[in-house]
Amino acid sequence: MATLLDTLRQASHVDCDTMDRRVAETLGPFVDCTSNQAIAYFELSRDGGEQYRRLWTDAIACAAGSLHHLSGDATQEEFVVEIAKMIKLQLSFLPFTSGYVHVQTNPKLSFSTEKTVKNAQRINSVFKALVAEVDAQRVCIKIPATWEGLQACRSLEAQGIKTLATTLFCMEQASLAAEANCTYIAPYVNELRVHFDKGFVDEHKAFAFCAETQNYYKKIGTKTQVLVASLTSTDEVMQLAGVQHITISPPLLEELAATALDSWQSRSAIIFENRSGLKSYSRDDFKDIIHDESAWRLAFARSGFGTSHAKIIQAINYFSDFQEKLERMVQNYQ
Repeated sequence: MATLLDTLRQASHVDCDTMDRRVAETLGPFVDCTSNQAIAYFELSRDGGEQYRRLWTDAIACAAGSLHHLSGDATQEEFVVEIAKMIKLQLSFLPFTSGYVHVQTNPKLSFSTEKTVKNAQRINSVFKALVAEVDAQRVCIKIPATWEGLQACRSLEAQGIKTLATTLFCMEQASLAAEANCTYIAPYVNELRVHFDKGFVDEHKAFAFCAETQNYYKKIGTKTQVLVASLTSTDEVMQLAGVQHITISPPLLEELAATALDSWQSRSAIIFENRSGLKSYSRDDFKDIIHDESAWRLAFARSGFGTSHAKIIQAINYFSDFQEKLERMVQNYQ
């Protein structure tokens, strides 16, 4: 029986948006595996978190011992969280993925290029210390797409460290991400609030933005690829068939895998098939802002009459809250 997941895999690279290894084992293989502080927190808290006690104690021991020389200026809690998010979690996905595992930097550093670069370098060094050489290049660093974050991506890519600019909502961010040579961007179809505020619906879903960005990237010949995130239904997923990458949460993956293609009543790939309503962009549209911090900040602040800027601030707040919750969890295992 051909399923929606089978069909989607023929049109796009499918990534898993989870830290639950069972999902990759049963529904994989996937291309990449994405994650963030919220996903890490909910996975490490599952069933009271007892199943991850060994992971935490190992991470604490590594932070104080074999990996201590890599800690830099991180606090003990921050460093332990970074290790815990990788030991047995992201690293355990390597056998079920053919591409990258994604690790997000501390969102509380989103407005410091220097600190974000150091954080990403530390994550990269810890990853390499924990994997076989064959997998040493299979980490991609997720960084919120602020001006400072995108400058950090530029620096890291120049060092050979792969980056994904996350929480994108507008072309101002997308154009700068391509100029910074990011490996991926992650446009959010829905603002992050939909996943935490029951009943809230994003009335301005970013379907057109995903297609417009992918078309723009193809036109300018950038290496940067579009990896769509923050989806709430199988209908949203299937509308985006044809995007380069799409990362999907476990409930939606399960629904896609359980739905027969011949029973599907909605249309697929309509975002990329219907180009009549899409805007077309060229490099000239952004040449005055991508090298001018003040001009870019103003353009970003005005995008969507402030909605794009508000959505990334909201996302940074959510992720920062979960970063703090993870750091507090460290205390439970010391």
